[in-house]
Amino acid sequence: MSDQTPAPSSPPETELTDIVQQELAAIIPFSARMQDAFATFGGMVVMFVRALRRSVKRPFALGEISYQIEALGLRSLSIATLTAVFAGLVLTLQFAFFMARFGIQHTVGKVVVLTLFRELGPVLTALTVGARIGSGITAELGSMKVTEQIDAISALGADPIKKLVTPRLIACTLVMPALTALADVFGLAAGAVVAATQYDIPMEQYFRSAVETADIVDFTSGIGKSAVFGVLIAVVGCFKGFEVSGGTEGVGRATTETVAITSVAVCLSDFFLTKLFLAL
Repeated sequence: MSDQTPAPSSPPETELTDIVQQELAAIIPFSARMQDAFATFGGMVVMFVRALRRSVKRPFALGEISYQIEALGLRSLSIATLTAVFAGLVLTLQFAFFMARFGIQHTVGKVVVLTLFRELGPVLTALTVGARIGSGITAELGSMKVTEQIDAISALGADPIKKLVTPRLIACTLVMPALTALADVFGLAAGAVVAATQYDIPMEQYFRSAVETADIVDFTSGIGKSAVFGVLIAVVGCFKGFEVSGGTEGVGRATTETVAITSVAVCLSDFFLTKLFLAL
């Protein structure tokens, strides 16, 4: 008898084929999604540049811009103020509770004002109000797309970008900083109420500490962030509205995608904007 053991057999051809198919199935969808993401980003940049160039050309659609400011801004006052009030309440309650362990709860206004002005004011306003504004823009433009109204505007010789995108872009850029400033005021006022009722901190002392701590840079950094957030919300909403296909189901799908994209875009841009403003 031979002492040699049989060499291990190579895997069957069918097993190799299955492995290759599994690897390709895992790689191809990812690469396709990345290509779609870059194509979408490029399309948004192109739309923003076109809308920006058309915003300085006559005629200026002041009536349409004022209407969009009313539709996007005034109708969002309730959700913006409500979000700011509860943010101020929670911030003051939490910070004062932990600062009381060190006996410095009387300085809670310093922490709340910086947190609201620099971060929570603009970001929370963009996430809550931006979701409403962006989804509304996408739904409106998407309905126009599926009913071929945008094609009709082009057939009549008008520019859809100037007529539909530019007014919404300008309105969002103006509305978001205004809503953020309002949110800062309501958040500070709500925090003063909590400090006075829960920790016996006089409102005068609360506001004095806030005013002594915050400066114009802290306030303008949040306002600057809000303007950028407004641009992102308008561009994403308009682009997804123009790209709607598939009837009413496509409108609902594009609206959902707009909310997700704007939320991610706001959070990502907030990081880089924070780095920029801190460096300045």
